Amino acid sequence: MNVRAVKTRVFEEHEDLFGFIQAHISTLKEGSVLVVTSKIVALSEGRTASMEDEAAVIRTESVWRKKTTLGHVTLKDGILMWNAGVDSSNANGKIILLPKDSFATAKKIRLKMLRHYNIRNLGVIVADSRVMPLRAGVVGIALGYAGFKGLRDYRGQKDIFSRKMQYTQTNLADSLASAATSLMGEGNEQQPLCIIEGAPVTFAQRVQRGELRIDIADDMYGPLMKF
Repeated sequence: MNVRAVKTRVFEEHEDLFGFIQAHISTLKEGSVLVVTSKIVALSEGRTASMEDEAAVIRTESVWRKKTTLGHVTLKDGILMWNAGVDSSNANGKIILLPKDSFATAKKIRLKMLRHYNIRNLGVIVADSRVMPLRAGVVGIALGYAGFKGLRDYRGQKDIFSRKMQYTQTNLADSLASAATSLMGEGNEQQPLCIIEGAPVTFAQRVQRGELRIDIADDMYGPLMKF
C-alpha cells in the first residue's frame, strides 16, 4: 500500500473545495482512496465560530457531554470525541467545527472526482484526528467515507488453527484515515490531502453509514459510561 500526502497552499474559508482538490492533484489512479481532512471541508462550509463562543458551540454540537478537568468528553454523530470535534489549531484565531455531513460530502467529492479523472473505482474519506483513552497522541478517524466498504467482517470464518471467529471485524475506514493522518500531520505541514494506492478495500457504489457504529448497550466499554 502506498500512502502519499499532498502539499498545498492554505485553504481559505468558503473556498471551492472541489476546485482546490483538482488544482493540487493532477491525476488519480484507478482504485485510489482520496483522504481529505475535515478541516478544509468545514472551512468550505463556513463552519467556524469565534473563540468566545466555544463553550456554547460544544453544547450545541454534542448530544451528550461530560465535563472533565481538561474539557468535555462528548458524543457527536455516534462517535465519542473530545469537545465535539471543535478545534482552534490552524484556525487563524477562530474555532473550526466538524463538517455538517461528512458522508454526504464524501459522496459528492467521489462523484465529481470520478468524472474529472475518468476512473471507475475511487474511495473518499473525510478524516479527522482524535485521542484514544489511555493512549498518548492522536490517530485518524473517518468521519465519513464513500466508494468502499468500511468494515471487513471475519465473523464465521476460521483462523489459522480452524477456530471459528465470533467477534473479529476490521475497521478499514478508520485504519486508512490513521495511515493518512500519520503523514498529513497536525502542525504546519500544510498537507490536507492524501492519496492511498493499493488499499485493501472492496469498492462499492453505496456505503452503510451505520456499519461502524455500536450501540452503547452493546459496546464493551459501555459499562464505563453513564448516559
